[in-house]
Amino acid sequence: MANLPHPPADFLGLRTALSDRLLPLLVGAMAFLAALGIAGAEASASLAAHWQQDAAAALTIQVPDPQAQDAGNDATRLAAVLGALKTVPAAMNVAQLSPAAVNQLLSPWLGTDPADLGLPLPAVITAHWAGAGGVGALRAALQKLSPGTLVDTGALWTGRVAALTTSLQACAAAVLIIVALIGAAVVSVATHAGLAQRRETIVIVHELGAFDGDIASLIARRILRLTVTGALTGTALSLPVLAWLARLAAPFAAPSLSTALLGLPAPLWAALPALPVLAAFIGWGTAQLTVRGWLRTLP
Repeated sequence: MANLPHPPADFLGLRTALSDRLLPLLVGAMAFLAALGIAGAEASASLAAHWQQDAAAALTIQVPDPQAQDAGNDATRLAAVLGALKTVPAAMNVAQLSPAAVNQLLSPWLGTDPADLGLPLPAVITAHWAGAGGVGALRAALQKLSPGTLVDTGALWTGRVAALTTSLQACAAAVLIIVALIGAAVVSVATHAGLAQRRETIVIVHELGAFDGDIASLIARRILRLTVTGALTGTALSLPVLAWLARLAAPFAAPSLSTALLGLPAPLWAALPALPVLAAFIGWGTAQLTVRGWLRTLP
């Protein structure tokens, strides 16, 4: 027999066998979760990049026994360090924390006001490091002026933030893979249920000479419409939630996101339209494989 034509009538009864309620609902829920996963990965990367930039440039200097004489007996250790920092162009926005500010920082760790313990507290100086290289030379110079002076940068925290970002992105990728696999399983189950419901009709058409590919294409087109409808709905419903989450994260994000549409970054806007396309591919491909495999089992 010639290739099966594609009449407008639903002669296989697919509208009844493949309902337009349950499958779009399940696909929509998975598209919603996938949108949240993509947003989580993008948000972690964006926030990490913003935090790493700030942390890498942060410079903290601790001067123990700040009122003692420096190595050359020319001034106090604190004054010598501050004077040296003023001569370093890469050290910008140099500022000394007040004793009250230092006490406030240490109180949560000591459980009381450090002043009440009679502990000698170091002077703490903050600065913004704009140098292209590291702070090794600065550390050596300050150690010579004021032995025991500690110079810390945010390099350690930058590495930890990068590791955390990588972990979060790996988790988001795992979520997307799981969602895709579950979506394929749902489509396969729905297709099998439709085949079982319309078994007699499909068997008759198949025995009359219809090709496997024609029957599979008819069913796959129905699945395609249902999955795309569900994915579009789930993606659209995710936008208000993503906008709300973006608003909560705005104080921690880069300033450029405050002017973005709904506060969402451009890469996320580019990724969201891909969800219905991916759902269509999964729905079509899974239905084709399921139907063709089922037809091969017929006598």
